[in-house]
Order: sequence, then structure tokens, then C-alpha cells
Amino acid sequence: MTTILRRLSPSEATGLRTGARHSLSELYRPADLVVLGLGVMIGAGIFSIAGKQAATAAGPGVILSFMIAGIACLLACMCYAELSSMMPTSGSAYTFTYVIFGEVWAWIIGWALILELQFAAAVVARAWGAITVRAISNFGVRVPDERLFGDVLVFVILVLLTGVVALSARVGLRALWIMVSAKLLAIGAVIVVGLPHIHVANFGDFYAQPKRLSTPPATVLEILSGQSQAFGWFGIFAAASAIAFAYIGFDVVATAAEETVNAPKAMPKGMIRSLIIATIIYIAVALVMVGMVSYTKISVDEPLSSAFRAIGVDWMVHVIDVGAVLGLTTVILVLIVGQTRVLFSMARDGLIPRGLASVSRRNHTPSRVTLVIGFVAIVLAEFVPVLTMQELVVIGTLFAFAFVAAGVIVMRRRMPYLERGFTVPLSPLLPGLSLVATLWLMVNLRVLTWAWFALWMAFGLLVYLVYGRRHSLLARPRDPVEPARGRHRR
Repeated sequence: MTTILRRLSPSEATGLRTGARHSLSELYRPADLVVLGLGVMIGAGIFSIAGKQAATAAGPGVILSFMIAGIACLLACMCYAELSSMMPTSGSAYTFTYVIFGEVWAWIIGWALILELQFAAAVVARAWGAITVRAISNFGVRVPDERLFGDVLVFVILVLLTGVVALSARVGLRALWIMVSAKLLAIGAVIVVGLPHIHVANFGDFYAQPKRLSTPPATVLEILSGQSQAFGWFGIFAAASAIAFAYIGFDVVATAAEETVNAPKAMPKGMIRSLIIATIIYIAVALVMVGMVSYTKISVDEPLSSAFRAIGVDWMVHVIDVGAVLGLTTVILVLIVGQTRVLFSMARDGLIPRGLASVSRRNHTPSRVTLVIGFVAIVLAEFVPVLTMQELVVIGTLFAFAFVAAGVIVMRRRMPYLERGFTVPLSPLLPGLSLVATLWLMVNLRVLTWAWFALWMAFGLLVYLVYGRRHSLLARPRDPVEPARGRHRR
């Protein structure tokens, strides 16, 4: 038991005796981190999630749902910010857990992050293909075989973005700036054009009468309550759970800590600012959508596009399509970057083959593991029905959130002397609330999702016992610690 609970020291977490912790070039500044966050948090869902949740769960109260979800995610984001400022490493929640709770728990979190990021890249790529085909069709271009054409597009985008991440982090960052700027312009157009068409009556009192559903309970919460219900306060909180998933992505920003200039100060600023900006943007789009059309008339399939068609502004459909394509492109790019950094950290710790931790001498990027991740994403997107497994992405993320919130509380007691570039205020109250909010989101997931997650984690634990435990760097004779090499300067 003591073997699998062995812990990485904070000094080793940020500067292993191999010097590998500092083998990635410093690249990101606070503004770049904000762009990373917006790149992954604002995807095609910005144009649809408010309408879908208003029509099916919360009515005009979806505005309150966005606020509740934003607060819940801000609590988690502050917890990530504190630990990132203490341990600015590519491993993010995986490395935090290694230091705080021990190796076996670190493996479990790493395994959950693999589920989150790898499946997310495949899911988003599949959605990107479908949306791109629809956008082309909306421009009047005939696509003979939409399924086959979509498969080709998915393959092309994954190959292209994997190549960008593998060859040059700087090129990827420049491309991200351009695409994020373009999609923000599209979102700005939605808000500006939609504002004059808002009718205050559509907001009502931000409350719709509760409605019992005939469908059998599917989530853990519904089974515990014994019923399925929409609208009312139950619907508002249920919609908040779904909306919180749109905000998820600031945790991916934490994986860039090792490549960030003055990370202890820059990481908290970048993560928190990106989440606040994303929350404001989501709420603004939600106000426009719900204000233009009554929630009872919103189309679930294409909420925002149908709303603009209803008011006679058909040309906005093309703006929305372009924004959605760009939005998902940046999501895929940042997910590949995040997954690369997590696996890179696990590999140099020896829990997975260390050859994956090799870094390109020319570009200082973990190109080998990036190519592996890109290949797996292509296989999943092309041959696995990943769109039916979206909740697996969410449960993996929330599992990590819970450990990070608990980790802040534990580290305040165990190592209060460690220097922190940011501290969560009112600890342990706010980290405790973050843990409660995370558990609330988790019980809103389907029981089937929990079952698949349990199987994935059981398989992962087996992999650890067979391979990771024996090959861990901490399982080897401990040599004198070498001075950590300094980071490569810009």
C-alpha cells in the first residue's frame, strides 16, 4: 500500500532530477492563456446550448442557469489557479494529485484526463465534420455523399491540427489567435444584430411552470428523486449542470503552465480571466436568443439559426455557420495540446512508456506523443460512435475537479509554507463549495455514464498495477538530485 501511495515532492514536481520538467520552451503570456481558454471554452455550443436548454429544461430561466453554472465553474477555476501557481507543470490535475494524494490516485486522475481529452478531441472532430458539411450546404453547394464527405473532413482536420501541434507550438498559437479573433467577431455580430429584435415579454419572470416528464429517470439525481421533471427551479438547476459542461476547458489551460512565462502569476490570471470572459459571452448570446423568440418556439436542432430566420435575418445563418466551424476548430487544437502535455508528464514519470516523453530538439515540442494522440483521435472519430459517449468526457473532467478542490484544502494544512502566486479566498469554505458543486454536477449524469466510467477506471487500475507501478520513476533507486536545468528562454 505504501508503494502505490508514494508521493512526488513539490520540488520534484517542478524540477525532476532528470531536468525534464523544464524541457519545454516558455511560450505563453497571460493574454495567450486567455486565448487558449476562449479557444476551448467557446465552441459551436455558444450558438445552440442556450436555445436547447431553454426549450427543453429551463425556459427563460436559462439565463439564471448560465449564472449558476458560471459561479460553480469559477469556484473550480480558483482551485486550479492556486495549485497551478504552486506547481506550474504540464501535468495539471494529474501532477497535483501525485504530490498531494499519492501515485495510485495520480494515475487514476491521469487516466480520467485521458478519457476526457482524448474522447473530447474525437467527439468535437466528429461534430466539426457534421457542422462543416451543413455550412457548405447552407451556402448552396451540393454535397453528393454527406457521410463520406464528413468522414474525409474529420480525417483532414485531425491530421492538420495534429501536425501543427507536433511541429511548432508557436505556429499553433498564432493560428489560435487568428481563429479565436474571427469567431469572436461572429459572436459579436450575433449579439449586435440580435439586440434590436429582443422583446422583453419573452423573458417573462425568468421562470417557467414545472412540468413532469413521462420518460423514466435516467440520471442519478432523477433516480434518487424518483421522477423526471423539466422547467421550474429543478429545470433551472438541471440546465445549469448541462451548461457548466460548456464552460469546461479552463482546466486544459492549466496544462500549459510549464510553458508559461512567470507561470505562478500568469496562470491564475489567464484561467480566471478566460472563464469570466467566456461566461459573459455565453450570457450575452443567451439573452439575445431567448429575447428574440419565445422559448416555446425555439427549434432544438438549430436554435439560433432558426431564431434569426424567424425574424427575417436569414444571412446571419452563414455567420453562425462560420463561427461554429471556427469555434470547433480551436477546441480541437487546444484539446490536442492539453492531452499532449498530460501524457508527456505521465511518460516522464514512467507511468507510461518514457519514450513518449521525448522532446523535439528543434521545436522543443513533445512531437512523438502528439502523433500518437492524433492517430488515436482519428481512429476514435472515424470508427467509434463517439457522439453517443459525450458524457464520458464530462465525468472524467468532473472527477479531476473534485480532486483539485480537495487538494487545495489538504495542501493548506499539509504544506502551508509553500509559495503561492494565487490563493483561493475564504478557504476551506470556497474549495468545499467547489467540491459540493462538482458532486452536484456529477449526480446529474446518467447512471449508464457512471457504469462506463467505472469500467474505464477499473481497466486503468489494471494497467497501472501491471505496468505503471513497476516502471514509475519513484520505484527506481533514488540518485542524488541533479540541479534542474533552467527553462529555455524566448
